[in-house]
Amino acid sequence: MPDYKAPLRDIKFVMSELLDSEQHYANLNGGEDATPDMVDAIIAEGAKFCEQVLSPLNQVGDREGCTLTEDGVKTPTGFKEAYQQYVEGGWPSMTADPNYGGQGLPHSLGLVMSEMVGTCNWSFGMYPGLSHGCTNTIETHGTEEHKQTYLTKLISGEWTGTMCLTEPHCGSDLGTLRTKAEPNADGSYSITGTKIFISAGEHDMAENIVHVVLARLPGAPEGTKGISLFIVPKRLPNDDGSAGDRNTVSCGSLEHKMGIHGNATCVMNFDGAKGWLIGPENKGLNCMFTFMNTARIGTAIQGLGAAELGFQGSLAYAKDRLAMRSLSGPKNPDGPADPIIVHPDVRRMLLTQKVVAEGARALIYLTAQQADLVHSGKTEEERKAADEALGFLTPIAKAFLTEIGYEAANLGMQVFGGHGFITEWGMEQNVRDARIGMIYEGTTGIQALDLLGRKVLMTQGESLKGFTKQVHLFCKENADNEQLKEFIEPLAAINKEWGDLTMKVGMTAMKNREEVGAASVDYLMYSGYAVFAYLWARMAKVALDKMVEGTTEEMFYNAKVQSARFYFKRMLPRSKTHAETMLAGADSLMDMPEEAFAF
Repeated sequence: MPDYKAPLRDIKFVMSELLDSEQHYANLNGGEDATPDMVDAIIAEGAKFCEQVLSPLNQVGDREGCTLTEDGVKTPTGFKEAYQQYVEGGWPSMTADPNYGGQGLPHSLGLVMSEMVGTCNWSFGMYPGLSHGCTNTIETHGTEEHKQTYLTKLISGEWTGTMCLTEPHCGSDLGTLRTKAEPNADGSYSITGTKIFISAGEHDMAENIVHVVLARLPGAPEGTKGISLFIVPKRLPNDDGSAGDRNTVSCGSLEHKMGIHGNATCVMNFDGAKGWLIGPENKGLNCMFTFMNTARIGTAIQGLGAAELGFQGSLAYAKDRLAMRSLSGPKNPDGPADPIIVHPDVRRMLLTQKVVAEGARALIYLTAQQADLVHSGKTEEERKAADEALGFLTPIAKAFLTEIGYEAANLGMQVFGGHGFITEWGMEQNVRDARIGMIYEGTTGIQALDLLGRKVLMTQGESLKGFTKQVHLFCKENADNEQLKEFIEPLAAINKEWGDLTMKVGMTAMKNREEVGAASVDYLMYSGYAVFAYLWARMAKVALDKMVEGTTEEMFYNAKVQSARFYFKRMLPRSKTHAETMLAGADSLMDMPEEAFAF
């Protein structure tokens, strides 16, 4: 297993030099505490915790997994103690509301910590990650009593949280869920049903678990319009706020999974469990989207983490592993062979991982800044614009990054050759852990329908125009910059084509709605490559400007330009295939009769 090293120089580059986080934080309500010194100290301390405490537990969690006993679920060796250190460090409260014990720091700063935690040990990171979503849901939709009872404990880290959506007969189609909520005389509800695939649903790391559960009230409308949201704690709170008697909710079994073994993925049985309504009746799905959007941005980090961990491991191996000679002559003449990093195909795999990880970091941090503005922007106009941008970027970040992050994880394994298939190196674990990213919190296909159908076509393209206008202005401002010409010209071209393709897909969809589903995944992937082109062009500009000014880090900045060049030459051309495929029409997918698929 590779020793994780937090990529602090690139984190600082994206935050400070690309996205000007210092000015961004100064423009937020309550952002004055996020000074450069404070931010640097937090990230450095977080990096130390991830490198020294969590990273060594990554392979332990994969090897041991979780165990269901009579006393509940036991997490792998060291997880419980690591979580206590996590709580003692104040990490659960970093971005939460100060009125309930939080530190009130910007959400984008919290996502930097989430990146480091998730990269070094994704299974561990899912426990506090789900708590963040639960916290945001109660903070947004809960009553004051809910907040005093549950929010304070979630923010302190004493209790953790989950989201309970999926049932055995329904995955993403929540309109068919069957879990029932019957009113009790005391104003609470009796929740009965079974939920599956519940990450962190039961464990021994905290004294209580707060389940946020979707269920139906008596007489509720059918479909998604009849779903309500409930808080169902593992242990019922006492009057003094402590965890009391056990509620009638239990883990029936643990799923046997391809990866993320260190996280407990549970079948949860609610047997008349006591719960409390959160938000309006029959508006549970609307409230749950607060949780789900948080989770989707968090899942995008998995794509980044898979690429970063694979890159770190395979880069070290490629520098050390000797095999064959360079085609242009020996590069290690005193040794029996050259290190494999000299070979073009190994370079292709390493550079792909590098530009995926660094591009993903830029996209996630950009998206996180929009989340900051939605939460703490100083004007209604600013908050509204950020919300539109966040809605547009979230499905791209979640789906595109998990897709290409998984590709990068596979390339990290491929660099090792046969050794990559062997457990001790950790590369095959990275691949297995990364595979879930394309499935949970809405599959790639669902994210694609959300992007093309809801975010683009249903807004008459306005959400797309908001982003492409930014790209257009960037291209216009730098049109005369000869150093940037190799990036600006293809960026301007794909930005224009993006709008043209959207118009064509929209026109065909007016005649046949199946065209939206047929084009959506290719549209999303195309959009991802276009967004990356914009970010890599911006990163190249920052780097070139720094070298013109004069710097002692010329190798770092020159590597940024060379990485951008690799992206534009060898990855952006993939968009051409997606462009052609999205216009291929639904007929080639829908014409074949079901009975003709197999004989």
